Amino acid sequence: MSLSELQALEAERVVPSYARFPVEFVRGEGARLWDDEGNEYLDFLAGISVSSVGHCHPAVVSALREQAGRLMHVTNLFYTEPPMRLAARLSERSLGGKVYFSNSGAEAVEAAIKLARKARPGGRIVVVEQAFHGRTYGALSATPQESKQAPFAPLVPGFVVVPKDPAALDVAVDDDTAAVLLEPVQGESGINVLADDLLRAAREACDRTGAALIFDEIQCGLGRTGTLWAHEQVGVTPDAMTVAKALGAGMPIGALITGPRLADVLEPGDHGSTFAGGPVVAAAALAVLDVIDDDALLTRVIELGERLAEGLADLPGVREVRGRGLMRAVEIDDAPGLVRRALLEQRLVLNATGPTTVRLLPPLTIGEAEIDEALARMTALLA
Repeated sequence: MSLSELQALEAERVVPSYARFPVEFVRGEGARLWDDEGNEYLDFLAGISVSSVGHCHPAVVSALREQAGRLMHVTNLFYTEPPMRLAARLSERSLGGKVYFSNSGAEAVEAAIKLARKARPGGRIVVVEQAFHGRTYGALSATPQESKQAPFAPLVPGFVVVPKDPAALDVAVDDDTAAVLLEPVQGESGINVLADDLLRAAREACDRTGAALIFDEIQCGLGRTGTLWAHEQVGVTPDAMTVAKALGAGMPIGALITGPRLADVLEPGDHGSTFAGGPVVAAAALAVLDVIDDDALLTRVIELGERLAEGLADLPGVREVRGRGLMRAVEIDDAPGLVRRALLEQRLVLNATGPTTVRLLPPLTIGEAEIDEALARMTALLA
């Protein structure tokens, strides 16, 4: 089908929940994408931090093909090896507890909310301003953004929103608090790094009251900031953590990872999902971890992140650069217009999270030459 035919079919048959750009991608490799006319693009969005090992990484493709040719699905009523191995690996490389698999990040957050509420029945969930935790009802209720919440009210009760201030958070957390839910680096609101003292205050408040500290590392985890988990750079360990996006390299998988204290709160029948943690997606995730969980790659993420940040700061019109590692944002006039021009004029894939914020999330396997190439394309737009 041609692009115009796809657009006509969408208009007739697809719920209009996405504002798509007029480009059809048909192939990807590494940090490159190709459209239906054979034009090559440089991808600095990576499927919103999903394709962190690059498009169609050979190890992931091989794992998918092998597992799909052997067994695709049997439900979680039976054992298969890949999810058991994946759970063990995630636990050993993070909090040391147990793992619940989901199909997405939002589902992982829903599981985290249920975990916290069962551990402390009726307890409130404390979140901070500008947070984004997903679009399902529990996750949306934890997302204090009027434009996203208002059309779907009433929401799930029991969520408390506080400023990104340690003192305010400390006051809000008491013996009736089930959990504090935070993104160490807020992604959808524009790559806002939460201050170290805020994360430490959250840990101290939860220790004082017995509430659970839950980190949402769906976008900032899995090497994106230069360590396997973003919270490692602060030295604050949560009681549970949600992950997704990069874990499946494009396959639908998320996970709630607990520490030992919350490992056995959920029991058979408390929660579940027909497709979650199936053998194919788990095999893909194991291959992803083989690539990402590598000290040399993570060191390169930090180095290349600094190279990218320094280059962005030198661009005409850029007022601010934020982020860590290869999770960056710039403040600039007319971000949506710049993103559209970058795609159509320079074949550079970026993303606008607001009227003045451009987000950059290139694959973690990116190279210096590709960083410089992206900066050159942006310079051409802004000069």
